[in-house]
Amino acid sequence: MTQGVPRTPARRTVLGAAGAAAFGVSAGLAAGAGTAQAAETGRPHGRGHGHGRGFRSLPAPTVIAHRGASGYRPEHTLGSYRHALDLGAHVIEQDLVPTKDGHLVCRHENDITGTTDVADHPEFAARKTTKTVDGVSYTGWFTEDFTLAELKTLRAKERIPGTRQENTLYDGRWTVPTFEEVLRWADEEGRRRGREVWLHVETKHPTYFRSLGLGLEERLAKLLRRYGRHRADSAVFLQSFEPSSVQRLAKLVDSPLVVLLSGANTRPWDFVESGDPRTVADLVTPAGLRWIASYAQGIGPTLDLVIPKDAAGRLTTPTTLVRDAHAEDLILHPYTQRNENAFLPADFREGTDPAAYGDAFGALRRYLDTGIDGIFSDNPDTALLAAEDFRAR
Repeated sequence: MTQGVPRTPARRTVLGAAGAAAFGVSAGLAAGAGTAQAAETGRPHGRGHGHGRGFRSLPAPTVIAHRGASGYRPEHTLGSYRHALDLGAHVIEQDLVPTKDGHLVCRHENDITGTTDVADHPEFAARKTTKTVDGVSYTGWFTEDFTLAELKTLRAKERIPGTRQENTLYDGRWTVPTFEEVLRWADEEGRRRGREVWLHVETKHPTYFRSLGLGLEERLAKLLRRYGRHRADSAVFLQSFEPSSVQRLAKLVDSPLVVLLSGANTRPWDFVESGDPRTVADLVTPAGLRWIASYAQGIGPTLDLVIPKDAAGRLTTPTTLVRDAHAEDLILHPYTQRNENAFLPADFREGTDPAAYGDAFGALRRYLDTGIDGIFSDNPDTALLAAEDFRAR
């Protein structure tokens, strides 16, 4: 049984207003965004998104559809990606994991138990197993145990149906897409819409997969070259929580690179494997950011690294991360904004239903006021409207 999510007037208002943004309002206000943001945040004008190709030409703040429009469709499906574009998202995110025969597919994790109907396939019952991935034990079904042909017999479904019951309407509608299918889709959508479709692509668990003989970076670079997204001004960001994966990609392609950063006290898994004692807290110091800037163009920190929460879950004072990263010419794309109370800071929750929408605009205002360059959002329409508000102030 799934928990129902009431369809509130607030949700309909968000969707309707975002439709207007998607059909030209965003573009109209974006023209002066670089100057306006520089004036409000104290950043130099040259750092703002400008005209022409490359990531500096994107609207600021940039709205990145997290796993597509995953607040409204099952994540990492062509339906989720397409809906994100329809809502007006500037960039669409993909997470990549490999199949047994070496194809890159779009799933947030290699454990597909919760995002596909694999458990309903008796022919794959014996594939259920327990694995340790990056030090964590999981029991379920994993992409690296399936050929692409086998994986294509599965259908995608909503990952958190208790929170997003309405998304279950689309369970079974789409298959798991390969990254090559997404590249072809992005090119076709770009031609149809008359603009480039930007992607934000993550290598998932790269050290783990390399140990299995399924290295991600070389496969990814080959596809990027095949589809012309390997250049410095290509419409793609490449990202990973493992700095060594980003460094490996830097040697293979010229696409802009982003290092993802989790909790301050955590260590990237490649650091754990190599014995590097540094934590994320070390990487967000000026010295750590300078090291990242030697091979990457940006960071993707958790929002808690931008504005920490207190013990009650309420936002406190912003850190110096935005200022320090900009001093090293790094852009910041923090993650992840979601509309539901369960995911909002405590001071922006409304009511007691964790699945109901809270004051997402209030939370976004606090985050955008720090001067971040963009934000990952499960609800890109909400983030786009918040970005409009930011530019209008």
